[in-house]
Amino acid sequence: MKAMVLRAYGEALRLEERPLPVPGPGEIRVRVEACAVCRTDLHVVDGELPPGPLPIIPGHEIVGRVEAHGPGVDAPPVGARVGVPWLGHTCGHCPYCASQRENLCDDPAFTGYSRDGGFASHVVADAAFCFPLDGFDDPVAAAPLMCAGLIGWRTLKMAGEAQRIGLYGFGAAAHLIAQLCRWQGREVYAFTRAGDTGAQQLALSLGARWAGGSGEAPPEPLDAALIFAPVGALVPLALRAVRKGGRVVCGGIHMSDIPQFPYSLLWEERQLMSVANLTREDAREFLALAPRAGINATTTTYPLEDANAALADLRAGRFQGAAVLVP
Repeated sequence: MKAMVLRAYGEALRLEERPLPVPGPGEIRVRVEACAVCRTDLHVVDGELPPGPLPIIPGHEIVGRVEAHGPGVDAPPVGARVGVPWLGHTCGHCPYCASQRENLCDDPAFTGYSRDGGFASHVVADAAFCFPLDGFDDPVAAAPLMCAGLIGWRTLKMAGEAQRIGLYGFGAAAHLIAQLCRWQGREVYAFTRAGDTGAQQLALSLGARWAGGSGEAPPEPLDAALIFAPVGALVPLALRAVRKGGRVVCGGIHMSDIPQFPYSLLWEERQLMSVANLTREDAREFLALAPRAGINATTTTYPLEDANAALADLRAGRFQGAAVLVP
């Protein structure tokens, strides 16, 4: 198999030939059709998360075909298309798993971070944490749903019944969730880097009521703000933009430090929340909603061997929507 491998944090990925992986008990081997490139992959490669095992193959927005079963596995069947997400395994017995909060598991495994991921031609995954993708005919379009969509959905759920939704950082997650919000009848306000007219135009084309720079005030107070950009300075800006009793939800796994801000921005029962990982129930909910809502991913494709270029383009904001590697 071919794989783009991280051997040291801060270094470029290396293309390597490896033996075909053999699935163990409870696992399946998947032939990768597409793997989207997530900002979390940048955090992994740059060493911004707590150190994990190295070398590692990044990538956790995987779509592919089941190629082989490990012992004790008979489903999904060989040949079925499946999705492999960030949450790769949980212990199943800690207090969080026992209370249906497996996203907070005390002993989890994460695809592309603590176990090898999808920047490769093949990947081994825990069968219980893969999702059938019957009816998802385009693997490139489906790949961003596996994290940008799932984390976006969990973040949106934390906004409750909010009608005016601000999206800070209009990238892979926001451009998918904007479509879901519009289908649900909510108003979308898109906040981008100053001068990023491409992202603003994409937001407006997807039904956003307003689009502007992250430092601008929306035309009306927001009920909730969802922050997808890993920029701590956006937190006080978002708190300033939400109404009394509004919520600000941070949807990323990593964020730069939040600057000091006056208590008055949090006062009047505003709430500041964070999202950690996802649950399998999140995935089942979102994958059922996505076709009904007509969600379409805007994608730019790269050959597997160009994973470093895709990461660099993501870092620099040189494309709209999501980057997807195709082996």
